Amino acid sequence: MESVFPVMEHFYTIQGEGAFTGVAAYFIRLAGCDVGCTWCDVKESWNTEGYPTYSEAQMFEWVSATKAKVVVITGGEPAMYDLNPIVDRFHQNGIRVHIETSGAYKIQGNFDWITLSPKKFKFPLESEIPKAHELKIVAFNNSDFEWATKWEHFCSASCKLYIQPEWDKREKMTPAIIDFVKENPHWQISLQTHKIINVP
Repeated sequence: MESVFPVMEHFYTIQGEGAFTGVAAYFIRLAGCDVGCTWCDVKESWNTEGYPTYSEAQMFEWVSATKAKVVVITGGEPAMYDLNPIVDRFHQNGIRVHIETSGAYKIQGNFDWITLSPKKFKFPLESEIPKAHELKIVAFNNSDFEWATKWEHFCSASCKLYIQPEWDKREKMTPAIIDFVKENPHWQISLQTHKIINVP
């Protein structure tokens, strides 16, 4: 029997952030999140009520109707679910699977790429941070620079480090982010380019 997952939305677009910026990717946004970031731009994804559920086979049908070679599982907080069935289905068909998570739950699935973005509203599990291929810190205020350096020490040596201005604070925070990266050149700036080029 196949598992089913609540899906808020799904769409084929261009990855706008982090290491895969500019890459075509199919996004599947699972519903459900208890992290509760005050600046979250998809608060509609917090609840699962009212959203349809789909199996991994149905998800594969969506993606196979496009030319996508990368699937991104996001949310919400997708790590609330055992994602092994989804990952395995896409891997069986030669498609990479990425996840975007806060790290607040154990990551279940053999993902090709893990973007971990720890949040102050619900701390990540220290056991999950070394799994990250990229650590992404959203800078909402100046205290987030200390937050960034706190978590980098839990990362693997190969993990890419990104710091990104919260969209509504970007004019205020970007100059400070530039200064931070110049002082800490092992970090890089990430921007929400999908919002700049106006794609989902």
